[in-house]
This record gives sequence, structure tokens and C-alpha cells, in this order.
Amino acid sequence: MGEVVNLNRVRKDRAKAGAKAAAAANRAAHGRPKAERTKAEAEKARADRLLDGAKRED
Repeated sequence: MGEVVNLNRVRKDRAKAGAKAAAAANRAAHGRPKAERTKAEAEKARADRLLDGAKRED
């Protein structure tokens, strides 16, 4: 008898490898993963709002 292959595991591993490759390509193209850019943009927007509120109070 030959080795038993779990096809679900093979598919899962291939999908994971594809996702990692896509993430690497995204970092190469844009410098940071999309989630990090989104978080940084949200933090900058919040800081801008806080600073705008502080300027209005003066």
C-alpha cells in the first residue's frame, strides 16, 4: 500500500502559500500590508481630529 494523502491538507497548504505570496507582493508594491496602512491612516485621522479640536479650544 502506498502513502495516504490528505487532499484537504494539500489544498489548505497551497492556499496558505498563495496567500503568503500575495502578501509579499503587496508589501513589495506598497511598502506595507493593507491592514497596516489602514490602521496607520486611521490613527493619523484620529490624531488630526484631536489636534483640530485642541486648536479650536485655544
